[in-house]
Amino acid sequence: MSLRFAWAFLTRLPGGAHPTTERDLGRSVPWFPFVGAIVGAASGGLFWAVWLPLGAPLAAILAVATGSVITGAFHEDGLADTADALGGTTPTQRREIMKDPRLGTFGTLALVLGTLVQVFAVMPLASRDAVIALVLAHGVGRAFAVAAMATVPAVAGSGLGHSYAAHLRGVPCALSLLASYGVAFALGPVGVFAVGAATGGAAVVSLIAYRRFGGLTGDAVGAIAQISQMAALVAVSRLLDDFGWFWT
Repeated sequence: MSLRFAWAFLTRLPGGAHPTTERDLGRSVPWFPFVGAIVGAASGGLFWAVWLPLGAPLAAILAVATGSVITGAFHEDGLADTADALGGTTPTQRREIMKDPRLGTFGTLALVLGTLVQVFAVMPLASRDAVIALVLAHGVGRAFAVAAMATVPAVAGSGLGHSYAAHLRGVPCALSLLASYGVAFALGPVGVFAVGAATGGAAVVSLIAYRRFGGLTGDAVGAIAQISQMAALVAVSRLLDDFGWFWT
């Protein structure tokens, strides 16, 4: 049931079940990387299907768009709201800006640049490599969202960030993270570098959230997932030719 809770929360596809209590929210968190990997597989599968007939540029655009459509641009919204909130002058004002449903200049710029980074990172990859890279990046992105919720204090009060953090279970989260890192490391040096890059991205966003907002928020968690995902994709795109996968 916890997997179905995570599926309903992170995607807009059928098959999920919406949690009825905050306790159910916390129990679903360890499944986030698994759901992310499935989203990455769908994105990669589309890239593989259209790579030859449409060419790499259009295939990359459609693959990145597929991930956004499946999730309802959920994490992109968190990234945009977080970027907009940085224009505030106090933690309270920044959190108020973050709640504003309107999209500002910083948020628009973050969305455009984030999409371009992912498209240009996927574009040079061969079809098989793109599938692996997208599964890895989407899974790692959600894994670092889990890590942030388990380690960074959440902003006190209501909101998804607080609701999830208040009911996390340490052992399942730790096992989820270990499984995610194990799969990434099993891919070889490229997987290790991808996790390293994602770690840096997640750490920067987490530090910004702690200092600028007073703690972790639901939008900041989405931003962490997006930045980690981008960092992992860039690492794979840049280093794959040098190191290859462990079997190549």
